[in-house]
Amino acid sequence: MFARCLPLWRSSATCKPWQLGLSLHHGWERCQAWSCRGVNTTAEQGQQVSMQQNQVLEDLEMPVARRETENLFQERPETGNQYLEDALLRSYLKAHLPPKVLEEVSQDLERFGNRLLTEVKPLGWECELNPPVFRQYDAWGQRVDHIITCSAWKRMKEISAEEGLIAEAYERRYSNWSRVHQAVKLYLFSTTSGGFNCPLAMTDGAAKVIESLGTPASLKNAFDHLTSRDPKKFWTSGQWMTERRGGSDVANGTETVARKQPDGTYRLYGFKWFTSAADSDVTLTLARIADAEGHVKQGSSGLSLFFLKVRDEDKKLNNIRVQRLKDKLGTRQMATAELWLDGAEAELISAEGRGVASISNMLNISRIHNVIGAVASMRRMISLSREYALKRVVFGKLLKDHPLHMQTIARMEVQTRGAFLLLMEIARLLGLAETNMASEQDQLLLRLLVPVAKLYTGKQASATVIEAMECFGGQGYMEDTGLPVIVRDTLVLSIWEGTTNILSLDVLRSLTKSQGQVIAVFFSTVQMERAKGIPLLPLQICSSLPLPTGCSFKSAQITGSHGEFKEAQKFLKKKIELASSTAELEPAVKQMQAAINRLTQFIQGAGSKEAVTMELAARDFSYSLARIYAGALLIEHASRPDASAADISAARRWCNQELCPVATEFKNSSYEAEESLMDSSLVYGSPPSTSRL
Repeated sequence: MFARCLPLWRSSATCKPWQLGLSLHHGWERCQAWSCRGVNTTAEQGQQVSMQQNQVLEDLEMPVARRETENLFQERPETGNQYLEDALLRSYLKAHLPPKVLEEVSQDLERFGNRLLTEVKPLGWECELNPPVFRQYDAWGQRVDHIITCSAWKRMKEISAEEGLIAEAYERRYSNWSRVHQAVKLYLFSTTSGGFNCPLAMTDGAAKVIESLGTPASLKNAFDHLTSRDPKKFWTSGQWMTERRGGSDVANGTETVARKQPDGTYRLYGFKWFTSAADSDVTLTLARIADAEGHVKQGSSGLSLFFLKVRDEDKKLNNIRVQRLKDKLGTRQMATAELWLDGAEAELISAEGRGVASISNMLNISRIHNVIGAVASMRRMISLSREYALKRVVFGKLLKDHPLHMQTIARMEVQTRGAFLLLMEIARLLGLAETNMASEQDQLLLRLLVPVAKLYTGKQASATVIEAMECFGGQGYMEDTGLPVIVRDTLVLSIWEGTTNILSLDVLRSLTKSQGQVIAVFFSTVQMERAKGIPLLPLQICSSLPLPTGCSFKSAQITGSHGEFKEAQKFLKKKIELASSTAELEPAVKQMQAAINRLTQFIQGAGSKEAVTMELAARDFSYSLARIYAGALLIEHASRPDASAADISAARRWCNQELCPVATEFKNSSYEAEESLMDSSLVYGSPPSTSRL
């Protein structure tokens, strides 16, 4: 469901067979001449520009018919080994991984990068050209409901197993760094996977749920298949949650009923409206258990979690009927279907009525995969834009020599760096949690950062890939360049696994469930130079925030201060002192301090407001958390002794943006009840008494 690789860059002109060899010959010679990879314009590059200009002048003197068919006026951007070309990735791993782990992981990633370039990338484009097809009946009128996928899609599944793209996280051969290793491999794989990273996200989520349940004996075989490195044994999993009445509101939207059988199994009956990776081997799904009279309990407390195999031992569907394949804007390489469950045999794997709680681990993993896809899409488009700027000549010089063009790419690069470090931080924290090495503060921070990063990088990715599309001019709009594929596939990232607004409210819920401790840990982690007068926020203030319905704090008394965070603060203080001692970073540190202070003031001020205030502020509040935390990570990365000038510049430029938009809008009274009424007036012309939609 994420971004794809680019196909061969092709001219839009049509070539006659006898002209094709000449055209390709000229194009290849020119491609060889333009193999420069430098950043500054050299005398040789200047000569190349002149040569290309002369060629264009010669072309213009040709007859039109010959000009159109014999010449390629634009060079396609070429990228190499993604791991070797990603300086930020390599510097992050060098700074964080233990030496022995770094050595082994680097060798694996370099090898994998070569495999992506030579084997996986062509397969990814084949998946794009050959989307799944639904065959409902055979030639004799028998219903078969067969979803046909191409050979490249099947090969992607085998490669995923061979590379351990799921297994890596559960073997834990690098202890707490195994999740970072897996996240990096998925990040590199995403843009060439032909959409196969979506079923991997759900497979990872299913494995995580089974592991969190203690890997019961009945699910041991399934867990082994989901985490296998053997292509013949490897299974993928779906997650069938969305029904006709909606996706995010599973508590009220789930209609599927489970009827218990004499042997203890269940039969499921219902309609699944949106099932991604419908060709998966197994799936997890929610349903309501019917009692002896056929009654079911409504609400989230009536939902239970079930495991089922999609096909039986004879490869026949498990009492599942495929209604149709979805006609989607993007992610067309993957089969997404509407399914009828007509007595599908399933196993209850959660406690009865605890289905929603049981899928929380799955949602976290899926959302982290969403962040991986977002950052990978951003990096891919910037890499292509950067390479294209080394080749494309406009107004007498290379694109890279136009200051405004370079400024545009540089701004996208800063956003991508912030998003990447957010991703790595989440992977690091998840690795600690899974190896029982996470402190209470680490676990609280992970709970907060997953929805924050998912919602923010989804928005970042959409904006970045569209901006990068412009870097190619009209070619960016041409379907056979592959660029529109990346754009389409990226747009789903702000929707899948929760829209921006849904996740913003989830951020507020994380405050609720922790009774304010998550935000206290957040401040503890990003606090800059407390001696300069920015106090830590007491838990009592956090707990007094007025939250919307369903997000109110528990009534339990909150006691104590921040004594439990002292050790974390001492560690952080050393990092901040290092940043403050770097003269180039001092402006960024001061801007971070000011943003944290403004966020503190917002939380204090919001405590005296109505509940609608926090609901209206939820989106800007989440953006503020994302920008401040990413800023702290960028400053930390730029504080390393071997940090580059680009690292320092990225940190400074990130901190030059509005880091705390929620404080600005709060000061402007944007979250008052009166403003909410005006929102309706702006949308409908006058505040509607009832919805007409």
